[in-house]
Amino acid sequence: MKPLIFHNPNCGTSRNTLAIIKASGEQPEVVEYLKNPPSRDELVDLLAKMNISPRELLRSKEAINDELGLDNPALSDDYIIDVMIAHPILINRPIVVTDKGAALCRPSERVFELLENPVISFTKEDGETIYHDNNQ
Repeated sequence: MKPLIFHNPNCGTSRNTLAIIKASGEQPEVVEYLKNPPSRDELVDLLAKMNISPRELLRSKEAINDELGLDNPALSDDYIIDVMIAHPILINRPIVVTDKGAALCRPSERVFELLENPVISFTKEDGETIYHDNNQ
């Protein structure tokens, strides 16, 4: 399978992750999830593949997080999922899925572990150079 990235082009981490994938010789399927959000079933499947809770995927920096009181620990996972479906901006990004697994790639160098032939080094938009350890 070719890599799949749930991408927000306005996010630097997402842009860097996509660029790392391409620099590694892959042509991913890009889903701009704010325009084409995952279905509830797809989101539940992604969470299972990443082995994380809905709260771990929740983007808490968004103003709507506070408006909806999503920091309340009493809120159920199902409720958090429903809110992310209703407001896709609350889904943290980028999410990458490959044959090697799935991960929320924050920081962007997390994508290295998901690629068949990751580049040895990559210079991010901000000028920081990151390196992949081939011995992992």
